[in-house]
Amino acid sequence: MNSNNKDNDNNLLFREENYILSSLISKFGSSNFIVQFAYTDAVIVWISRQKIVPIIKFLKSNLKPYVMLYDLHGIDERLRIHRENLPEADFTVFYHIMSISINSEIILKVPLLEKSMNVPTITSIFMNANWYERETWEMFGIKFDNHPNLTRIIMPKYWKGFPLRKEYPARATEFIPDFTLTKQKEDLAMKGLTFNPEEWGMKQRNNNEDFMFLNLGPNHPSVHGVFRIVLQLNGEEIVDCVPDIGYHHRGVEKMGERQSWHSYIPYTDRVEYLGGCVNEMPYILAVEKLAGIIVPDRAKVIRIMLSELFRINSHLLYVSTYLQDIGVMTPVFLAFTDRQKIYDVIEAITGARMHPAWFRIGGVACDLPDNWDYLLKQCLSWLPRRIAFYIEMSLKNDILKKRTCGIGSYGVKEALDWGVTGAGLRATGIDFDIRKSRPYSGYENFDFDVPVGNGISDCYNRVVLKVEEMYQSIRILDQCLNNMPEGPIKSTHPLTTPPEKTYSLQHIETLITHFLQVSWGPVIPPNESLQMIEATKGINSYYLISDGNTMSYRTRIRTPSFPHLQQIPSVIRGSLISDLIAYLGSIDFVMSDVDR
Repeated sequence: MNSNNKDNDNNLLFREENYILSSLISKFGSSNFIVQFAYTDAVIVWISRQKIVPIIKFLKSNLKPYVMLYDLHGIDERLRIHRENLPEADFTVFYHIMSISINSEIILKVPLLEKSMNVPTITSIFMNANWYERETWEMFGIKFDNHPNLTRIIMPKYWKGFPLRKEYPARATEFIPDFTLTKQKEDLAMKGLTFNPEEWGMKQRNNNEDFMFLNLGPNHPSVHGVFRIVLQLNGEEIVDCVPDIGYHHRGVEKMGERQSWHSYIPYTDRVEYLGGCVNEMPYILAVEKLAGIIVPDRAKVIRIMLSELFRINSHLLYVSTYLQDIGVMTPVFLAFTDRQKIYDVIEAITGARMHPAWFRIGGVACDLPDNWDYLLKQCLSWLPRRIAFYIEMSLKNDILKKRTCGIGSYGVKEALDWGVTGAGLRATGIDFDIRKSRPYSGYENFDFDVPVGNGISDCYNRVVLKVEEMYQSIRILDQCLNNMPEGPIKSTHPLTTPPEKTYSLQHIETLITHFLQVSWGPVIPPNESLQMIEATKGINSYYLISDGNTMSYRTRIRTPSFPHLQQIPSVIRGSLISDLIAYLGSIDFVMSDVDR
């Protein structure tokens, strides 16, 4: 076995004890693997493209019963300077596989040269690899041999170039100005929107019976954003459907490679714009891993407090709009009153509401205001009664239960096959919450339970679990209220950004550091890091690569909504259109979380 850093021999010996890695070595021999050290909970090994299919087949069969393909994407390695002792590569495809049963994971990396940009597809092993491989092909030009439908998924069909390659511009101002809409451009765009059933893998006729095709979205209230679903119908029954994403694409991963480590923070709020500070957490923690920053306890608890406030706020919107989709109108009006009370607390603390961009590398932006505890206490005394009211008024309603119980249902196997996380996975009976399984930011010091379902994830169970999660968040917030540590809110580490203002005003060296880190950004040591968190809609994570520069070399954002939408056809086939509306509302997705 090879390592990319002799100084990490002790770490490597520890990693050899990892069950997944030791199993691979026993099966395939140590000569097939190069182990890479990085700041991740996952073991990272490099393998050849010829080995990817047999190794992934072995992992899926050997790690039963609970194994999923968590992520799959690419890296353009051509401009990367710090690649000591790693295989020669112009591009890399990485496969992130997670075993929930043993709470362990592995990242497989396949090096590719520009003259040979193809790897075998793994869609026959992991169904959810379909969209991930299409996105990787679209963004990097890496071809996946024998993929069933290797077509564009986010960008229009007529798009030219591969956006996540290094030569592709990161700013609109870098393009040659061409803002005129010609008839040719308009016709090309309209042609790209034309629906052809054969192109989408649908049959127009079956047993001499014509099917009807219905376009739902991308601008329809029941699809919760700019999301299009093409339905193939036999009367009211859904024979097949194809989700069509990409109408909200904003290129946030590309932006991560042009912004400084510090100035990228506001973008993270907007990846899933209802989660606010929750979405800042994985990015900030991943950067702090690279920099070696230890965060003070007070800052950790403040981060948790803001995250749980946003979790309740997101869940309130989810539950109320879901009930509205089913036909219950009152809760959505009441829930906005409750959300306003939460925003009042958030605004008093951060000065902002939906997108505070308030976490900082090394801590938080400011200390808590004088009356934060009074405001939080008032909010916590209000919420439990309101949540109980929603349960009594809506969730116990017989009509709602008939519309949702047993609808849009799937079990453990289906959830894992499609990469489902969050409440959708826990409803199947799997007790897996990152805050408990792999605590971060001090969650290990809090007392709370993880609501788990009865074995079947259906529309009703998913909503009930979200309601229970709000009660648990209230428990966490109550502990923040009564046990807020004293002390600093930011680390004194030299890479903390920005440094404490009191120091900057008193010491010229700190003032210079402040100026450089805010204008250019801190220089983060070269390495790679990964941080998962339990976001509002499932597991969210950032995979960051630093090349020893003032900005990220590669920013990979794995969001929960992307795999959740890919699962739709397998769940809803054979159901009615009204069932689809109930199912979509129960997923709890946001299109910015899908298209990034």
